[in-house]
Amino acid sequence: MRNNPVSFRTLALAATSLFLCAGTVMAGGASAEAQARYRQDMAVCNSGQSNQDLATCRMEARNALAEARRGGLSDPAGALQQNMLMRCSAHKGDDRSACEARMGAQGSVQGSVSAGGILRQGVVTVPAN
Repeated sequence: MRNNPVSFRTLALAATSLFLCAGTVMAGGASAEAQARYRQDMAVCNSGQSNQDLATCRMEARNALAEARRGGLSDPAGALQQNMLMRCSAHKGDDRSACEARMGAQGSVQGSVSAGGILRQGVVTVPAN
């Protein structure tokens, strides 16, 4: 049986074209929100405010954009809310309510991740008996 090199080349060309078209469609399918987030991430990288070296910051921004194109990124606000509830789930009763208040907008916050940690403090007034 004889192989036909013309049909193999045609098949290879068609496969390459399909691959390039799929990449173009995926790039065009990225939402404007993901593109805006990428530009914002790159601006933070370029300003030096990311607490990462420039190459790592840019790589993370590109990876986040690629993941957004695949639909793999979740809502950051929803993820933060879920994380907060998971942290406070170890507590019961009033302690849990106080934890949720500290993790929310109530209380004071000191420190930063880059400084080694965040201290959240809330004041609870207990009535005298």
